[in-house]
Amino acid sequence: MRQALKDLAAAVGLVLACALLSFVLPARAQVPQAAQQHRALLVRTAHAAWGLDAPVAVFAAQVHQESAWRSDAVSRVGAQGLAQFMPATSRWIAGIDPALAAQQPFSPAWALRALVIYDRWLYDRTPARYTPRERMHVALRAYNGGLGHWQAEAAATGAVRPTQAQVDAACGRAKRAPVHCPENLGYPHRILVLIQPRYAAWGPGL
Repeated sequence: MRQALKDLAAAVGLVLACALLSFVLPARAQVPQAAQQHRALLVRTAHAAWGLDAPVAVFAAQVHQESAWRSDAVSRVGAQGLAQFMPATSRWIAGIDPALAAQQPFSPAWALRALVIYDRWLYDRTPARYTPRERMHVALRAYNGGLGHWQAEAAATGAVRPTQAQVDAACGRAKRAPVHCPENLGYPHRILVLIQPRYAAWGPGL
């Protein structure tokens, strides 16, 4: 019981930290004009990979967060294109989906397919007992910081069937350095809570 209360307190603290981060690093207030030229392509790509109930609004919000819809974007650490794939990830996902074999992160068609395929791959490896929104929360954390880190933190909770909140509270207790937790926990919060509503007209969300 005492450990459960500690986990709950830690989870509440992390949520408050994420909320504070949202004010310090607010998401862009408007949908970039560049987004509109990619809307139809994203919808088609999402439906092809996830079906007609694909959470298109989530994917649009994720691209917004990653690159602000700039297909030529390059981060300070070398992530590239709309989906901000590192070169090593581009090579890896080319082995998951033959359609991505060309490894063209600056191509909008390649980048959007890579994003939805990678999200699908990660989502399928989240606990099936979680709600769809919880599973996407986990998938987004994994996209941002690595599935292995999330799995290690799930094990670090000591629970047989840890909840999403318990795993979030365990951020930094395994392989991940605690200094990276605010960014990693804030990533799904910004996408699912702050940005996703702006893309509600594009399709279903979570």
